[in-house]
Amino acid sequence: MAAIALRLSRPRPGVTAAALFLALLAVAVAAPGLLAGADPLAADPLRALEPPGPGHWLGTDHLGRDVLARVVHGARHSLTIGVLATALAVACGLVLGLAAGLSHRWVDEALARSFDVLGTLPELLLALLVVAITGPGTGSVVLAIGIAQIPHFARLVRAQTFVVRRAGYVEQAVTFGFSRAAITFRHVLPNVLGPLPVLATIALGSAVIAASGLSFLGMGPQPPAPEWGAMLSEARNYMRVAWWEALAPGAAVTLTVVCLTVTGRHLQHRFEGRTP
Repeated sequence: MAAIALRLSRPRPGVTAAALFLALLAVAVAAPGLLAGADPLAADPLRALEPPGPGHWLGTDHLGRDVLARVVHGARHSLTIGVLATALAVACGLVLGLAAGLSHRWVDEALARSFDVLGTLPELLLALLVVAITGPGTGSVVLAIGIAQIPHFARLVRAQTFVVRRAGYVEQAVTFGFSRAAITFRHVLPNVLGPLPVLATIALGSAVIAASGLSFLGMGPQPPAPEWGAMLSEARNYMRVAWWEALAPGAAVTLTVVCLTVTGRHLQHRFEGRTP
């Protein structure tokens, strides 16, 4: 037991580094001025495409805007889209999963088949379809990514609901004559919520990638908004002469997704009682 406790308490450099980077991202979202004082929208054509150096630590882009400031301020756009889309998917998936797990068999079958059909479609393709219908913009991207992620949460909640509804305390509540609503909100819902934060953390990384991909295609926040995908789209024409313009937002997307995945997997191991 002592050995197991030691392994559980032993610090893991990868998880610690991921948590520190995510904390840095939180600062960038809440107070970007603390990390980059320059105006991300201020253009200076005379200093366009300057390489990294004093004054512009990550260089300038094709319009002379500070790349560091745009990457830091871009965290708010990219992560806000990811968080809102994931929250939408969690809320809708929770409602639909509970409805499937607690309804009659034919309702459950209809919802389950709907989850399977939507789940077979690539998230980005489904998001593109939604954006094509609703039009470009931040709200459309949030809606598109949220809808694309709903099946993952709905299937998880449905499976958890089947397990909980057969538990002894739920059967006892039914025997005592509790109403269906009381059983759902007092006994089923609290015990279904457990694994959702784990999946939401991992799904947030997928949402950030999808948001950047849609913005890269011109369907997300419109220029001159400093969004990571839009920055990559603008930088692709200057790769040979100003590699730093694309490197910074690309690294930001990659590190964010990796750190969210590492943190999510660590939470999953802890939730399952295993040591990663």
